[in-house]
Parts: sequence; C-alpha cells; structure tokens
Amino acid sequence: MNIKKAIIPAGGWGIRDLPATKAIPKELLPIVDKPAIQYNVEEAVKSGITDICIILSPDKDIVKNHFSPSVRLEEHLKNGGERYTQILEEVQKISRMANITYVIQEKALGLGHAISLAKDFVNGEPFAVLYGDDVIIGDIPCCKQICDAYEEYGLGAVAIKEVSDKFIVKYSSMKCEKMKDNVYSISDMIEKPSLEDKFSNFSILGRCVLPFEIFGILENIPKGQGGEYQFTDAMAVLARDKGMTGIDFLGDRYDMGSKYGMLEASIEVGLKHPEVREDLENLIVKLAKKINS
Repeated sequence: MNIKKAIIPAGGWGIRDLPATKAIPKELLPIVDKPAIQYNVEEAVKSGITDICIILSPDKDIVKNHFSPSVRLEEHLKNGGERYTQILEEVQKISRMANITYVIQEKALGLGHAISLAKDFVNGEPFAVLYGDDVIIGDIPCCKQICDAYEEYGLGAVAIKEVSDKFIVKYSSMKCEKMKDNVYSISDMIEKPSLEDKFSNFSILGRCVLPFEIFGILENIPKGQGGEYQFTDAMAVLARDKGMTGIDFLGDRYDMGSKYGMLEASIEVGLKHPEVREDLENLIVKLAKKINS
C-alpha cells in the first residue's frame, strides 16, 4: 500500500533557538531562502505523499500563512513582469504542493500527544511522520526510503543513525540487529536513556512510517520522560510486539532545534545555492585564514 498521508508535528516552543523564536516559529526560520518546514513538506511530496497534517500550537497561525496563497504578493510579482517570473512560480508552488490541513495542540503534552491528535486525519491508513525539528536533505528523500521499507517489510519503519553518547541521552536508543546493508531489525527502544540503559548508539532521527494501530497504543501509554506522552514509548510497544524496521538512511540531517544546526544547514545549503555559493566560498576562505593566523 502506497503511503499517501504524513504528519508534521510543529507545535514546540523552540526553546533552544530563543530569542529568535519568541515571535517567529522555529519551523519558519530560513535555510538560506526557504523556511525549514518547507523542506519537510517538499520531502514528503517527493516521497509520494499527497495529504499532510501539520500539528501547531495555538500561536503559530503564521505557519498557515506560509502555505496559503498570497493574493497581493502574487499580484505584485505579476506586475513586475519577466524579472519576477521565476520567483512568482516558486511562491505559487508553495500553496499547491499538497493538501495541507492543520490541527492545534492546545497544551504541550509531548510528541505522542501531538501525533494522537491526527487520528481522524489518518483515518485507518498507514502514515509517515516527519519531525519538525529535523531537516534531511539528500538525493533520495529520506521519507521515501522509510516508506519503501514499510512497503517491503510490512512493519513500522524508522530512520536511524549512530550518534555519540553525547546525543544518545538526548534522543532515543534502538535495540537492533543488522539484517542487510543499511536495514536493521528493531525489537525495542528507549527514550532519552542513561548511558547505562542504552541499547545501542542507533537513534531515531526524524522520520517514521507507522501502521494505524499506533493510535490505540498512544491512547494507553502513561506519561514518560519530562512528564509528557512520548512517541518513542508507543513505538517501543509496537517494536516489542511485532518488531520494526530501521533504515540507516542516506542524506544529511540538520537539527533545526539548535543554533548550531541552523548554522550548519545554512552554510552547507548555501554552498550549493547558485545565487550565494561563490560569495560564501570566498567568505569561508577568508575566515579560515583569520582562524589559522
């Protein structure tokens, strides 16, 4: 069954990015000239997703504005003639990429709670989740890699990478065995483990594809780390019961919930951007000389 629906949870406070996120949602902070959440929507669309539900907190209506038509702006660009033709097409494309709906998470009760709010949207189908903090860029969309794994193995699938001990205690840890190439069998997982409790240094990084039955599990899990309903705790039940598949994905992942992650993304994407690449290369060379002097 082809995966056609995706959830993008984007209701967090953006604490790690303050004060930039005091008035602007972190999902709208740009990577060069495009907001982070647009990368995720584009990735989903390139993976065959047609319907997307974005989970927002009550004060993030501005995210809706980004994906809605802007009549006055489009009219201004049309009046600008040929010089604005390309940018007009890019602006119009934003509101036409997919069928986007929104659900409001009134209280910040965790990722598991946020996902549970999209049960009616999913409506019995398997679905993808693209974490709002994680932008993953590569030749093959990460979401497609995970969708393909779900369709091949018939089990919930997650994007995984080995991370250092510094990050494993902040993320999650997978109990897994290698099946072949970059494919792993997952039998358990734990959210934000201590180093003594970790299963491995493989962690979920931002992408999942899950069967509809995860909603029944979400309805029954207790609060976990931080007094919130943790999505990992629900997936752990699924992994222990039926098993899951982990894909050591291809692509570069950027943590947009951190200041360094935003800088890293902007620099690496900027080095591939035709409008700024040359000037950015020159700047980096100049700064490298200062650092090494």
